[in-house]
Amino acid sequence: MAAASSHNLGQYPRSPNPSSRPHDPSPISSKPPQPSFAGGPLRPNPIGIPPPQSSLSSFTPLTNSFHPFTPITATSSSMMERDSMPSGESAAGTPGPSHAQLPSSSGQTHKRAYRQRRKDPSCDACRERKVKCDATETTSCSECSSRSVKCQFTKETNRRMSSIKQVQDLEKQMERIRRENNSLRRMLQERDPGYDMDVDNIEQLPLQLPDIGMPPKKKKRPTCIHGHARARANIRNYARGIWKPPAPHRSFQPAESRDFSNILPTRAVTDTLMRAYFTSAHTMTPILHWNNFSSIVEQLYRQNSPVPVSQAFMSVLFAVLAVGRLFTAESEIIRPYSAPQLLETARSLINPWNNQPDLDTARAYILVAQALYEMNLKSAAWSWLGNAVRVAQDLGLYTELGPWQFLEGEMRRRTWWAIYILDRALALELGRPMLIDDADCDVSLPAGIDDCFISEHGPRVPTGAQPLTHSLLAVIHVVRSYTAIGKALTFPVIPASRLATFDRHFTACYSTFPEACDPLSHTALTALLLNPLVYLLNARLLLHRHNLIPSCPLDDRRTAIEQCTHAAIETATLLTRTTPDLAQGATALLATHLFRCSLFLLFTGCLDHAMNCIRVLKAINDHRDVVMPCGRFMSFFVQVLHTRRAEISAYLTVNSSNQATSSYGGAHHPRPPHVSPTAVQDALMQDEELLAYLSSDLQAGVDTAWVWAGSERESPGPPPQAQPSIASDGQPTIFSIEARTNMTSEERWNMGPQGWERLENSIRGLATGAATTPTAPVPPPSAGPPPPPPPPPPARQQQTWIPPPLQPAPPPPPAIHLHSQPRPSPLKTTELPPVSLAPVVNGQPPQVSPRVLGPPPVPRLGAGRTSNSPTGPRIEKSESQKRISIANII
Repeated sequence: MAAASSHNLGQYPRSPNPSSRPHDPSPISSKPPQPSFAGGPLRPNPIGIPPPQSSLSSFTPLTNSFHPFTPITATSSSMMERDSMPSGESAAGTPGPSHAQLPSSSGQTHKRAYRQRRKDPSCDACRERKVKCDATETTSCSECSSRSVKCQFTKETNRRMSSIKQVQDLEKQMERIRRENNSLRRMLQERDPGYDMDVDNIEQLPLQLPDIGMPPKKKKRPTCIHGHARARANIRNYARGIWKPPAPHRSFQPAESRDFSNILPTRAVTDTLMRAYFTSAHTMTPILHWNNFSSIVEQLYRQNSPVPVSQAFMSVLFAVLAVGRLFTAESEIIRPYSAPQLLETARSLINPWNNQPDLDTARAYILVAQALYEMNLKSAAWSWLGNAVRVAQDLGLYTELGPWQFLEGEMRRRTWWAIYILDRALALELGRPMLIDDADCDVSLPAGIDDCFISEHGPRVPTGAQPLTHSLLAVIHVVRSYTAIGKALTFPVIPASRLATFDRHFTACYSTFPEACDPLSHTALTALLLNPLVYLLNARLLLHRHNLIPSCPLDDRRTAIEQCTHAAIETATLLTRTTPDLAQGATALLATHLFRCSLFLLFTGCLDHAMNCIRVLKAINDHRDVVMPCGRFMSFFVQVLHTRRAEISAYLTVNSSNQATSSYGGAHHPRPPHVSPTAVQDALMQDEELLAYLSSDLQAGVDTAWVWAGSERESPGPPPQAQPSIASDGQPTIFSIEARTNMTSEERWNMGPQGWERLENSIRGLATGAATTPTAPVPPPSAGPPPPPPPPPPARQQQTWIPPPLQPAPPPPPAIHLHSQPRPSPLKTTELPPVSLAPVVNGQPPQVSPRVLGPPPVPRLGAGRTSNSPTGPRIEKSESQKRISIANII
């Protein structure tokens, strides 16, 4: 190791060691080139990567171990030699003259050959001083040691190559060849999807997961040069209209301020909605300095002399009120001010032609995007998010440069990370590319203190005070792994070893959340604690759900269903400790995650946990527009699941009866045939149509939706219901419940309170095996035309709201202490029940057995099958184990 530290050869090309690889005088083009991946199966590495362990076993990074050997042809080997040797060097590692420079004298030739046989050249320092060098392969020479200088061999002539350096050089060459082989394999797989390829043996690029609390890597920028003050002044003066200086060195002109008191809501409404925003969205993304923001709002309501503010600040204020309205219970005082009204006012105050945006402009865009996401207008939220990303990049929020004071710099960091979180969450939710590249960002992580302890002079936490109450840091640690998750989802199959690495990272992220989020805790969970945690729970489920695609082997699909069911059980267990205010404070992401969990729990027969999730969704139905379409889909899924189980049970019963009759020579067996629940579950696992329904929004991704493949050859179906951009009353579609739910009035009536009761009754019938009540849309109870649609929302009032006599401003909302700073100690493992293989009979829940957080070995969804899990070897599947549809069974 001393030679590795003393020989600085990383920045110079190296030649091979003459003792380990002799020179091959044959021409490079003597053998035809052959692709390295086509040389047959890869030979196992004698050192080898450890075989797949259990999901919590240690994962060895590819950069710290040798990889399976890849055959290298003569052409690629020669290319490697030429890449590693500098010009003028022979394959033996010493300089060799070209044919044009060979001397004619044989004596000179022998003398040159004698110099080539030297094995102990001098280091750079000894060569310059012309003294004898006694350096070895592992130690520095005595001259360099006595003078305390670095003993290195960097000259182009007579250069020594350490054995350690040679190994490192070979590792780099193997890594390059491995990447080329992986690229060729992916190209071959894309050209011929039917190509038989062992996916588990395909090496993938090293998994890059950021360490907990590790800030992004700083980028190199030009060094500081003094004496260019005049050049900077001239550039600022004469470059106007051509380009702008970088954001940290740009002079911002203060925006025009004016009086906006004529469009303000009443003071009571503003205080109520601001308090709701503070206790919901602000605890997750504190992008506002609440003390300063509340102080300016209080001055807006000052009698006789309201303070003038910028138009961008007013857009932020109305966006805050719109988000707060979404997390506020209905009351008489706030009923005239709906969230669409407040959001439309915020939109009208944003200048789309602004060429000099400021930080408030970026805040307004991100708040509008958050409100649209909560209102189930995800495509609109995606568009507004794009504006937020571009404005933030124009302001340089992604970099740490700038002469900012501590308060302004901290708010810039928090605004950027809030945009980063929404970008990653929406991209993973919608199956779309991420807008922000991690390689472009080197901004530090936010400070682990509340904004009330931050001022222009720096952080100041009083003695005995709780410094941290928001969950921004814990969410950032989880969301930073979404980049690697998005890359993993591009592969046809995610190997078990990679899934285990993700699960270990999620376990480490779990320790940064409050202790109340521990599944073993008995502390009551509020929405403020569960909403941040759902970023982790949802990521685990989406990651394992990817292996449901038909290109995955059957065993991998079984494992995916088991792990998704474990994540769903963990979520349902947390719901048993939630407080009654969860329905009002739940986010759209939490509601969608509960919908996905319910599908897996229903499919695997964990009906008690499924009922727990569905009851919570029923309570959230009046607060989030996405819940009603989710309930409609679950009603359809339960109906299809019950029909499939009945058909499979009838088929297996007849088959068992025929076998019993033939075994007794035509005499009927006295005992009724028995249908194994495991056999029914195995048949359901091979029903491709049912698995497509189970995958739910996986069918919305361009690269993951298999149900639409080949649909271009079918006759086009009925066109979708058109959604006009303007509602019937002349207002934008943001005011229309039809646009936010994409459901007709009759469909919404069917999914009202009676629809949720019918869904619960259907699940009870699924547990007992009895006939279920139809869950499809039913006509109204009374004869005649369908009932009238629900009353439309109150007409949007004018933007000019005349407030009543102003009242004294109440104090700002108190800080809500949720938890302390992230715990340094690791989180305890959690105990979760295994997956139930059969439907729950007579309402009895499945037996609970302890397990460790993550994907440990679990009961298989089929007796006698060898899985492709991390703990079991992979075997060849027989012809009878291939996927078949329910139509073939019937």
